[in-house]
Amino acid sequence: QVQLVESGGGLVQSGGSLRLSCAASGRTFSDYAMGWFRQAPGKEREFVAAISRSGAYTDYADSVKGRFTISRDNTRDTVYLQMNSLKPEDTAVYACAAVRAYGSVGYRPSGSNEYSYWGQGTQVTVSS
Repeated sequence: QVQLVESGGGLVQSGGSLRLSCAASGRTFSDYAMGWFRQAPGKEREFVAAISRSGAYTDYADSVKGRFTISRDNTRDTVYLQMNSLKPEDTAVYACAAVRAYGSVGYRPSGSNEYSYWGQGTQVTVSS
């Protein structure tokens, strides 16, 4: 089992920044690819960003490319999502997810159904 706990959400004005953190425990963190997803009220959960086991490979949704940065610190068992130039449409509950990479160096899926473990989520609200 992998336990994931997000933090860092809050209320921010349009154009502002937030950094989300996701602390993992329970297994060897560096064995897992990590992803961030978000879900706004009345909408389906959507992919935001993903990062490979070592952090060498990343992927982003087109809607956040150039504004958000995913990173990880395998010494701290934590993955981060730096969010800059926030827009009201970024308002959502953000959740991190983990999936065992089984030796695949670049594995970093964008499909939510590929992830095995999920955090409870943290609310991000961007005011206009």
